[in-house]
Amino acid sequence: MMSGASISVARSVRGGWTPTTRDLRQWANAVLGRAAPGRELSVLLVGLRRSRTLNARYRGRDKSTNVLSFPAPAVAARVCGNLGDLVICPQVLRNEARLQHKDVRAHWAHMVVHGVLHLLGYDHQRKRDAQRMERREVRVLRSLGIANPYIIRSTREHG
Repeated sequence: MMSGASISVARSVRGGWTPTTRDLRQWANAVLGRAAPGRELSVLLVGLRRSRTLNARYRGRDKSTNVLSFPAPAVAARVCGNLGDLVICPQVLRNEARLQHKDVRAHWAHMVVHGVLHLLGYDHQRKRDAQRMERREVRVLRSLGIANPYIIRSTREHG
C-alpha cells in the first residue's frame, strides 16, 4: 500500500528531461506532510502553445508559463481529498533553469512545491502573502535537500 498523496500524470509532450511520477509524488508529499494520505492531484505536462492558451484564458497573460494551478472545488477537496490540477510546461521550466543558472531538477521541485501550495490556498498577490509562501517553499525545499531558490547566485559560481 502506497502512503502519501496519489498523483496522476498525463504527458502531452515528449522530449527533454521530466521528473518521474515518483519524484512528483515526493515533492507534493513534502508540502502536504502528514495530511498527504488520502489526498490526490493531477499533473498535466503540456507544450508551449497549450500553456500559453491556458495562461491567457485563466490568468489573462498571453504567454507560456511554468506552472498553472487549478484548485478543486472546496467540496471535492473535503469529500474526496482532491486538491486539483497542476499544468506544467517542461520547456518553460528548462528555459528558466538555464537562464537562472539553476539545476533543472531543483527548479522542477520548486515549481511543483509552488503549485501545490497554490492548490492549498497560498498566493503571492500581496507582499505579506508572498513572503509567507516563499518561507514555506524554502522550508519544504530544504527538507528535500534543495537550496533556497530565491538566493541569487553569481554567474562565477556556475562556471
